[in-house]
Amino acid sequence: MVSQTDLKHFYIPDEQSIYLLSHKDAQKLKAWFKLCTEQLERLGYRDIELIGKGAFGFAFAGTPKLDQAKQYVFKFSRANLPQHVQDRLEEEAYMLGHVTHPHVPGLIEFQRVKKQSILVMQRAKGKDLEKISLEYGPLSPRLVVKIAVQLSDILQTLRTFTENGQIKPIVHGDIKPSNIVFDPLTEEVGLIDWGSSVFAQLDEQGNYLANNVMDLMSSDMQQTNARLGDVYFIGPEQLSGNLSSPRFDEQGLASTLYALASGQSSRFGAQVIRPNSLGLPKMLGEILTAMLSDDEQIRAKGGDYLLNNIHYLKNMVFHPKDPPLSPPLIPGWCHTKSREIDTVVYSSRKSFLRAEAYQSTEQLRYLNDEQFERYYKNYLQGMGETEKAFISEVSRLGKYPVVGGLAVRWTPQGVYIDSSLNIYDPALKSAFDATVNNIVTLARSIHRVGVFKSCMFNARDTLHIERDDETAPFIPESGMQIPYELNKTSVKEDESRMHSYFEDGVDPDELLTLPDKLMTIIHQLNAIHHTGCIIFESLPTHLKIHSYYTLLDHSAVDEFKKLLNEIINLVPTINGMGMSGFMKLPYKDTRFFEHQAHLPDKFYPRNPYAERVVVTAKAQ
Repeated sequence: MVSQTDLKHFYIPDEQSIYLLSHKDAQKLKAWFKLCTEQLERLGYRDIELIGKGAFGFAFAGTPKLDQAKQYVFKFSRANLPQHVQDRLEEEAYMLGHVTHPHVPGLIEFQRVKKQSILVMQRAKGKDLEKISLEYGPLSPRLVVKIAVQLSDILQTLRTFTENGQIKPIVHGDIKPSNIVFDPLTEEVGLIDWGSSVFAQLDEQGNYLANNVMDLMSSDMQQTNARLGDVYFIGPEQLSGNLSSPRFDEQGLASTLYALASGQSSRFGAQVIRPNSLGLPKMLGEILTAMLSDDEQIRAKGGDYLLNNIHYLKNMVFHPKDPPLSPPLIPGWCHTKSREIDTVVYSSRKSFLRAEAYQSTEQLRYLNDEQFERYYKNYLQGMGETEKAFISEVSRLGKYPVVGGLAVRWTPQGVYIDSSLNIYDPALKSAFDATVNNIVTLARSIHRVGVFKSCMFNARDTLHIERDDETAPFIPESGMQIPYELNKTSVKEDESRMHSYFEDGVDPDELLTLPDKLMTIIHQLNAIHHTGCIIFESLPTHLKIHSYYTLLDHSAVDEFKKLLNEIINLVPTINGMGMSGFMKLPYKDTRFFEHQAHLPDKFYPRNPYAERVVVTAKAQ
């Protein structure tokens, strides 16, 4: 059973595609959706849709049958979780019930149907800002400022909340783009997901918030009540387990504005893609630079300055035409969308990217929950901030309908990048290019000697083979085939290389050793001109074969299909657990970039109508 301590610092990572789950787990998930939908229909709601899911439960939207002008959000806790875990939903309802603000969708009610907890809230209009960011790329300076003004007003309301005449600031605890809904018609925001919300233990000046001496001496004031929030957006104080404070939300706000302005999905890139390089008004660029500083006092001064001078930002004038996005730095191919793509990104080991750990395990000993252990301590801890940003931005590619591969090779002279990036939605190409450009910029600032490789495949094409126990062989179903695409035009052999999906040579993360006969087939496959990847992921009773293949040489269709069938025939010979895979890129579009410490300064013009040319300072 999970302890209460674990749940105080619980971080929910992105859920994997349902197409990567075993048949049993997928059926279980579908059963949950059906159960929740049926319960809402019985309660008198219609037009029900799933809008989110996580480790604690699901979120649905629906319309009351008796008032179809309204829309509500329903959060369900998973009924199979321990009771004290389900109680988190009631705690969220309690905190949300204290917040009254036009940009916060309000609490409707909290109810239990038999053993099922349901939190009912108003629904904010629009899409969350993470989806908006993925759709449009870096947001315009005008929109970033407008969002900053509205979120700052929410923060000022939260820190001035009183109860029984006593000041009791509220901390949201998890401000990030995906928790902010944006209505494109009114350009108004709605701050959602109050599951990490608590009453602050300290005020913004660091003073204890207690009614008497006994409160100060209580254990509640010696141990943080804060929940972790999203490690991609929370600040150093919250990550380190400090007592909860309104400063936590200032950091979430700064991270969110920075991510939206730069087209990233984390705060980590601020040393390279600096706030002052994003074309923002100079005032906001310098505020974000201060708020994302390594110095705690500078961060606090930046937060104070923002909230005390928000009226200046509110009155800024912008040109109605948004600045254009930058052209792509490496090539990508756009295809008309012909089928659904559930992109999954698998990347090579990150050990060569790790810098000296800036925090010791001892400093993080208060964080002992399983999700954090797997998702942060073994994944990001020990990396420098820029390395984290690079990994995060590669992961962002998986939020687009894209298949292909990426190989980044660092040398003392600079960075070589090979790629085969195929996006299946023309409307997203510009925003996707912005993400790829961020990857290039971050890679240029990393000084290492090594190679990083990443495969992107469609989870809907993953083959699943299951067995009853670990001693039995994996037996493919009759007629199972590894899918592939035929290139539009036949391309004869070009210089290309096969390499391990992880590092070349022996890799500690590549635990699965494939049988010699299977390796022989893979080497024969490599002799045929194609691009793509194949990854074998072996679990105790579940084997997944992920792949993305495009055959470039049309004359080799028969041989290519024969070898792919041979791979399926040899599946029963696979033993052991782990992962092993191979990727092949065309290697005809290698791009070279010199090292660059960071982007040059670029600010929005003071008079956007008189000055449309943005002056840039020389890069260091």
